[in-house]
Amino acid sequence: MKIKLDENLPFTLAPHLRSLGHDTDTVFDENIAGSDDGQVWQAAQIEGRFLITQDLDFSDARKFAPGSHHGLLLLRLRDPGRLALSTVVREIFASQDVADWAGCFVVATERKIRILRPPGGR
Repeated sequence: MKIKLDENLPFTLAPHLRSLGHDTDTVFDENIAGSDDGQVWQAAQIEGRFLITQDLDFSDARKFAPGSHHGLLLLRLRDPGRLALSTVVREIFASQDVADWAGCFVVATERKIRILRPPGGR
């Protein structure tokens, strides 16, 4: 899976996801950290990457409708510290078939994962 990590995630996740076989890039790698969300989103879409973020600007499932993009994982944690974010993402990638999330709008909390699939998806 091709992944882009937003700047609000621990940079240590990139090498971990790469070790799992994912082609992982970060906004820091591309020198777009601090850019507006539109530029980050556009970069992810041009590169065909699944965006992982905790930025609420990406929380509107109508604006980011499943099937209209390469995939989006929005993390919504009560304690969004670096350790908690890293732990949750690692657990998700260890326990879920994330390759099946291409084109999906996914919201993950400490307790559950909600997956909105493209029309006609399973």
